[in-house]
Amino acid sequence: MDVEQFRASVKHGAVPGDLAPPLAALWWDAKGDWIRAHGLVDQLDTLDGMAVHAYLHRKEGDVGNADYWYRRAGRRFQRASFDAEWEALAAALLTERE
Repeated sequence: MDVEQFRASVKHGAVPGDLAPPLAALWWDAKGDWIRAHGLVDQLDTLDGMAVHAYLHRKEGDVGNADYWYRRAGRRFQRASFDAEWEALAAALLTERE
């Protein structure tokens, strides 16, 4: 699945059943369910989970918490727009699935 197919699943279907929690969190975020998205990564102690967790807190407006999770993730996914960051995260996580 590529990013466009992933986006299409958000618009036209149910969450694919085989998504790892960080990807599922991005899916729910795209559906507008921040709470459900956050719940999937809140206790997830993986680099992917922490990167998505950081993005979600930045989107929430909690910059200090987001910065903490960006440091923990050791990644630089932060982009100028939320959409660009979501896409970078989704693309990286989808590539890891292959």
